[in-house]
Amino acid sequence: MADNYFCEGVDKAPQRSLFNALGMTKEEMQRPLVGIVSSYNEIVPGHMNIDKIVEAVKLGVAMAGGTPIVFPAIAVCDGIAMGHQGMKYSLVTRDLIADSTECMALAHHFDALVMVPNCDKNVPGLLMAAARVNVPTVFVSGGPMLAGHVKGQKRSLSSMFEAVGAYDAGKFTAEDVEEFENKVCPTCGSCSGMYTANSMNCLTEVLGMGLRGNGTIPAVYSERLKLAKHAGMQVMELYRKNIRPRDIMTEKAFLNALTVDMALGCSTNSMLHLPAIAHECGIELDLDVANSISERTPNVCHLAPAGHTYMEDLNEAGGVYAVMNELAQAGLLNTDCITATGKTVGENIAGAVNRDPEVIRPLDNPYSKTGGIAVLRGNIAPDSCVVKRSAVAPEMLVHEGPARVFECEEDAIAAIRGGKINPGDVVVIRYEGPKGGPGMREMLNPTSAIAGMGLGSSVALITDGRFSGATRGASIGHVSPEAAVGGPIALVEEGDIISINIPENTINVKVSDEELAARKAKWQPREPRIKTGYLARYASLVTSANTGAVLKQG
Repeated sequence: MADNYFCEGVDKAPQRSLFNALGMTKEEMQRPLVGIVSSYNEIVPGHMNIDKIVEAVKLGVAMAGGTPIVFPAIAVCDGIAMGHQGMKYSLVTRDLIADSTECMALAHHFDALVMVPNCDKNVPGLLMAAARVNVPTVFVSGGPMLAGHVKGQKRSLSSMFEAVGAYDAGKFTAEDVEEFENKVCPTCGSCSGMYTANSMNCLTEVLGMGLRGNGTIPAVYSERLKLAKHAGMQVMELYRKNIRPRDIMTEKAFLNALTVDMALGCSTNSMLHLPAIAHECGIELDLDVANSISERTPNVCHLAPAGHTYMEDLNEAGGVYAVMNELAQAGLLNTDCITATGKTVGENIAGAVNRDPEVIRPLDNPYSKTGGIAVLRGNIAPDSCVVKRSAVAPEMLVHEGPARVFECEEDAIAAIRGGKINPGDVVVIRYEGPKGGPGMREMLNPTSAIAGMGLGSSVALITDGRFSGATRGASIGHVSPEAAVGGPIALVEEGDIISINIPENTINVKVSDEELAARKAKWQPREPRIKTGYLARYASLVTSANTGAVLKQG
């Protein structure tokens, strides 16, 4: 493959004159130009260390014969955005990140890319961009946070939100809450449980776009700087071999990602992001395949919020490759997929050892024989909805109760914290979907309030919005079609009986088809909540959650 596009020819002299303005030497101009997409900022804890990662990547690229050039990507901290207007801007940044990275990469004709993301929408947004741009690309994230320690136990951000619910229920004092506040997030990095950021970073390893340890090496470990240097070196190897993202992110690779997703018990947000990334690769990922994969894939990890282990524990136990090796030995993975290492999945995971069978359970002793996520359907969600089955209390896997209907998250939180929700209830939060929100807010505040008040084993919550990876309990999101387009969730009335059967993948409101049809005839679309700016434009273009909430083309 020739050196970079601008390195020779009189017709490229104007561009080279601008490289001179950057202080670039002739030697640098003659090497492949490697764009390093830096998600560094000073507001997101998972990103405050990315400047160090980027410097290590630059060194690796230069060592391997490339010219590293840094440009930025934005990122929102979902925890800081939670519970107010800011959360409407979380999911929508995924497409901003993909669009802006595509623009920068193609406008400047980079020969290869290293993506340096970390948090929730940042990782999938850059994976979407990688698929669009399709030049040799490697991912290296900022890494997970270490767990906090409160009252002799490891803790994480989900514990903090639940501590607020415990305070509302009179179970915690203000001093207890302050102790959690000061101790649950002790280092930089993506929050320490199997939340969305860490889920997507782990799945980046599985897809083949990140090197070993990308999802699990803690942010504060020097080993992550070594990983970043290797990522910089490896992208040059991909460049020389002309291995590109769409060569790596094949249909088989996405099936692998869904399989490991089920084994790890990843965030339900992966059910939004994997279809969106696949869409950019020209692959339509039908969510119904998730249940068939779940049926044959045991859930072998219970990281927070499902259990009491954390990303640092998964790393010590052998990381994502150890989980993959367990699955491959049972014939559950496609091992012939090429990856960013230049080797196949099978070659990568050969010899990976499970060092802690309590953190990564063997397949013959799983937490459950089925995977960590379930896709449900029924008359309230004919196009599907999603639940993190591995984080649901056993007694809530089958539940029936009266609907308590709220038109927005704030109203539901007020009722929960005001003691107006009773054991057995099914809280319904609607008009919070991709269009209706707009932006499909995460619902960590209400789910944490339910858990913190001791109602997690008796109250279910369903929404056309979505949940943080830190959510646990019978929390069912992504209800499609959403209320804003007249989906059946818009027709549910206070007191209707809702029946949930997660093992059978069903969810229904016990109302006759005739009654639902009569209600639909009376239904009127609501005035958009936001009529100006980026959110209004997003609402006009976004599609349903069951298709990944991708934007319509044209």
